[in-house]
Amino acid sequence: MAETPDQLTIDTPEQVAIRFPIAGIGSRFLAVLADSILQGIAWAVLFFIIILVISSAPAGFQSIARNDEKWFIAAIIIFYFLIYWGYYTLFEAFWNGQTPGKRLCKLRVIRDSGRQITFFESLTRNLIRIVDAFPSFYAVGIVVMLCNRRNKRLGDFAAGTLVVHEHTPEPALWGGSASRTITAGAFTPIVPPAPVMDPNAVDLPADAVARLTPDDLNIIDHFFARAIDIDIARRRALAERLAQQMTAKMGIAMPEGVTPERTLESIARILRGIRR
Repeated sequence: MAETPDQLTIDTPEQVAIRFPIAGIGSRFLAVLADSILQGIAWAVLFFIIILVISSAPAGFQSIARNDEKWFIAAIIIFYFLIYWGYYTLFEAFWNGQTPGKRLCKLRVIRDSGRQITFFESLTRNLIRIVDAFPSFYAVGIVVMLCNRRNKRLGDFAAGTLVVHEHTPEPALWGGSASRTITAGAFTPIVPPAPVMDPNAVDLPADAVARLTPDDLNIIDHFFARAIDIDIARRRALAERLAQQMTAKMGIAMPEGVTPERTLESIARILRGIRR
């Protein structure tokens, strides 16, 4: 794993380098600002609901305080917890490491290994958010981010995570026009309205291709995204190694009379259709 001040590079076992541009303080601040606006809207909705509940009570707030004070206060505390901690935790855990603000700024939270974060890691980094925000305007978090190369705040150190810019590689060499986002081991295809079918594609059994995972598709896509920058000899050797690994996972033999790159193109096309 290599690293520059603004980029993290992870070398996979297949010798495919995955690069993650590290998010800076400015872009992360904009994401937090957008999320804070959404949280403010949620608080405004809560305040409006409280006013409606009080106004609809027969004797106003005194009636509520006398009969349901404990439940009313408990509901407010739970809602506050959900907005302040649950908002970030649930979005990042179940929305591929993104909150609405991060998606708007094209940021994503990943593990230090480059993989997608889990619920536990999302919970850990966001429980410490209150410390990073102390005393106000994320002062502690900003100081900590300025003191390390990966722009990590305390929550990131505790959870083993970092925030990166979402990276969309170039279109693959086989002519498909689908855009791909590859971060943290997750693959998010944006399906084109009319996919281009290659008439020379290798016919592979779909049930065998279905044994592959989205991570395998990520690796193939990274190979084709970087193939133009690889010298011919290394490109041919890497394509053959990847094709052998993929066909071994599929439980089939390498197709005869077909180049490894053509085999990888067909595997990617079929696997993308299955995942779709």
